[in-house]
Amino acid sequence: MKKAVIFDLDGTLSDSIQSIKYSGDKAMEAFGYGPFSVEQYKYFVGDGAANLVRRALEAGGDTKLSHFEEAYGLYREIFKENCMFRVRPYEGIRELLAALKAQEVKIAVLSNKPHAETVNVIESLFGKGCFDVIQGQKENVAIKPNPEGAFRILALLGLDTSEVVYLGDTATDMKTGKNAGFFTVGALWGFRDRQELEENGADAIISHPLELLRYT
Repeated sequence: MKKAVIFDLDGTLSDSIQSIKYSGDKAMEAFGYGPFSVEQYKYFVGDGAANLVRRALEAGGDTKLSHFEEAYGLYREIFKENCMFRVRPYEGIRELLAALKAQEVKIAVLSNKPHAETVNVIESLFGKGCFDVIQGQKENVAIKPNPEGAFRILALLGLDTSEVVYLGDTATDMKTGKNAGFFTVGALWGFRDRQELEENGADAIISHPLELLRYT
């Protein structure tokens, strides 16, 4: 029996692509780039806001990233005000969280979204106190796939790697889970496909949130 589940946020708990696209397009518009498609944003995301901005600029033609500093600051400012734009939990997520709580399984979030916005989204969707630990991107903590954030969560929960399931939807998540030594599950309802999850070490792949209960 597992004692905790650590969740990725974007593409796993929350369908947030419209908020990311809205903020990204607004930021890129200032430099004459975009708008970009939802499918493009699904591949811009996953490795933190800075990498998202780099990928958007490169897609727009700024291959030397000459506008990066200004664009990154603008994106952060816009996203801070619009991080809940059309964001909703995926079907079955609320039921999964309730089932885990009923089993007395701890739940945590590990995201490359900036920490303040991570907390905002989680508390807006699920209420304060729903999750035992929330860990977003912080200046002094390496982003995923580095497992530093995951190990911080483990320490706060007082658990060992063998007691945790990690759920995410991208290659970055699968690498994070494997780097931390977790049993790692890929979510097919998110931003990436089965092939990417399999190629990056998923121990299991599920198509609906409640299927996770097989592994807890």
